[in-house]
Amino acid sequence: MPLLASLLLAVDPMVFWVVGIIGGLIVLVLFIAVGQFFGLWLQAIVSGAGVGLLELFFMRLRKVDVRMIVYSRIRAVKSGMDISTNALETHYLAGGRVPNVINAMISAQKAGIDLSWDTATAIDLAGRDIVEAVNTSVNPKVIECPNPTTNNRSTFDAVAGDGIQLKAKAKVTVRTNIRRLVGGATEETIIARVGEGIVKEIGSAATHKQVLANPENISKTVMHKGLDAGTAFEILSIDIADIDVGENIGAKLQADQANADKQRAQAEAEKRRALAIAQEQEFKAEEQKSRATVVLAEAEIPRAMAEAFRSGNLGIMDFYRLRNLQADTSMRQTIAGENGGTSTAR
Repeated sequence: MPLLASLLLAVDPMVFWVVGIIGGLIVLVLFIAVGQFFGLWLQAIVSGAGVGLLELFFMRLRKVDVRMIVYSRIRAVKSGMDISTNALETHYLAGGRVPNVINAMISAQKAGIDLSWDTATAIDLAGRDIVEAVNTSVNPKVIECPNPTTNNRSTFDAVAGDGIQLKAKAKVTVRTNIRRLVGGATEETIIARVGEGIVKEIGSAATHKQVLANPENISKTVMHKGLDAGTAFEILSIDIADIDVGENIGAKLQADQANADKQRAQAEAEKRRALAIAQEQEFKAEEQKSRATVVLAEAEIPRAMAEAFRSGNLGIMDFYRLRNLQADTSMRQTIAGENGGTSTAR
């Protein structure tokens, strides 16, 4: 003790005060930290879900919502599930929604559904609403097919064997299959498959009256096709809510086909007419060509006659007799033409 007193006296008083202030600040910070977490720590201890003070302090350093983690652990323990704070903290840091997972697990436990922590967190991290999934598994929901809020169409349209269009609506009752929720197809797949089945069944019917008389046959046939395979749901029932008669598609198609045949026939006739006109023009061209040949040949006659006169093969009297013969022939042709015209008129 005398040695310690002598050392304290030897130390500079200013250093002594600095050390004392730093020590006091450290004690104050520790006191504030302990006071901040003391209520949560005590609440966890009283609830039987003990959490260490240092564990709470380190959670705050890791920027974890300490209050949410502690309350979630308390709820889990009170429900008979011993989920460690480390697991809760890990799921929180991974971006999961810890309260939703705890709520879903409590609901599943009360409903007798086997839902483990790993499965619940995997579903939550996959972006699915785990609480809604559990609720749908307990209380099945009805899906409108087609869904007017997500599709532009309000009915499934199909044509029966007699050409009459039918517009159908269906209601599908489903419940969530927890085991297939991760990686399972969504409601859109269910709607698409149901629509495909309805259209196929209507199209295979001989007449639209058969479908209208027994709409439950569609439900039974579609129900037994296993449309929920690979989806996150289990189909409980498929009910045809409404069937309306649409247009006479068969008659419309026949009218369109007849119109198309008519246009094709008109095109063929126009083609033949164009070919006939082209042939007529070709014949006229040939006629003009022949006439030109005749004109050229007639142009050679005066030359031949002149040559005959020069060579002595044709005399002047022979020429006059030829001219008289031509005039007589022309007169006879004229008379014959007039008589023929008179006879025709009579």
